Amino acid sequence: MNKTELINAIAEKSGLTKVDAKSALDATIGAIADALAANDKVALVGFGTFSVAEKSARTGINPRTKETIEIPARKSVKFKAGSELNERVK
Repeated sequence: MNKTELINAIAEKSGLTKVDAKSALDATIGAIADALAANDKVALVGFGTFSVAEKSARTGINPRTKETIEIPARKSVKFKAGSELNERVK
């Protein structure tokens, strides 16, 4: 499902117009992204939890040249599915 299909599904299930559904989805995604940028967790009960994980610097190997390279530290987004979501997927 892509973003357009998701907007259509939201509009159909909620009774909103597609324009309102797009605005709601964009606002939700923006709020989650802003919270993660501020290093906050976003917990949606029954759906799951978004969080930021710190990945430390490490040494890696370039598979093409077999040369050792240094991989810098970075942050990444983690998602842990909630129990209700896991049950629906089974």
